[in-house]
Amino acid sequence: MPTMEKQDFGTDPTQVRESDHYVDEYISGFVDKWDELIDWDSRAKGEGDFFLRMLKERGAQRILDAATGTGFHSIRLMEAGFDVVSADGSPEMLTKAFENGRERGHILQTVHADWRWLNKDLNETFDAVVCLGNSFTHLFSEKDRRKALAEFYAVLKHDGVLILDQRNYDAILDHGFSSKHTYYYCGDSVSAEPDFVDDGLARFKYRFPDNSEYYLNMFPLRKRYVHRLLLEVGFQKIDTYGDFQETYREDDPDFFVHVAEKDYFSVDEGEDAAIKEQK
Repeated sequence: MPTMEKQDFGTDPTQVRESDHYVDEYISGFVDKWDELIDWDSRAKGEGDFFLRMLKERGAQRILDAATGTGFHSIRLMEAGFDVVSADGSPEMLTKAFENGRERGHILQTVHADWRWLNKDLNETFDAVVCLGNSFTHLFSEKDRRKALAEFYAVLKHDGVLILDQRNYDAILDHGFSSKHTYYYCGDSVSAEPDFVDDGLARFKYRFPDNSEYYLNMFPLRKRYVHRLLLEVGFQKIDTYGDFQETYREDDPDFFVHVAEKDYFSVDEGEDAAIKEQK
């Protein structure tokens, strides 16, 4: 398949609202610049040991990085001693992740996989699945979101955990966009801001120092909606953190991180406690 040189959103980009379109959005030129947006050193400093701690506290060892992107979290996890499989739906991202791993002395175990049919491409179970970088918002239909979460649930061992993050779209939809630009997209000379937002689309523009511009069309997920979907798929205990903090004001965080446990809690252990949302 020939490599696309330009993003194509058609005549009306605000009407491009399909789950599969993200593959065409991550063209080679955009992927090559993605690490400028992240700034690996600054992002590692911003998130600290949060994900490592969440996984170690739960005894996880075998991890599926379901949205590896350019490999940032896969490599961090490997360097912390975890056994990692790196998956992504974008061939361009997987290629870049493998190159980044090799440059740092690691051979990534990469899998090209669509979340909606994850168990077709993976014939094993994992202690944990991480789906980070606001990636889950590439799914535009509730059917796709439920299918993907069900696949995550199925690929986990009986006591596994899913860690999934998202932008604070509640704040964007209710109050407009603002960002501390501290934890996730830390590149000092790169801007990542919404170009268009309504209840069904958050279209972000990414501008780089060479004046190149790229776009991503994403679905603006509300936090409580994601929490409800996780519960309905079968996860019993879900803690939600704001920018890696256990307590926060709803409109303050740039990102939410959901830590959803598959481990079965009996009614005797307290049903309310098992499904409470951490605030």
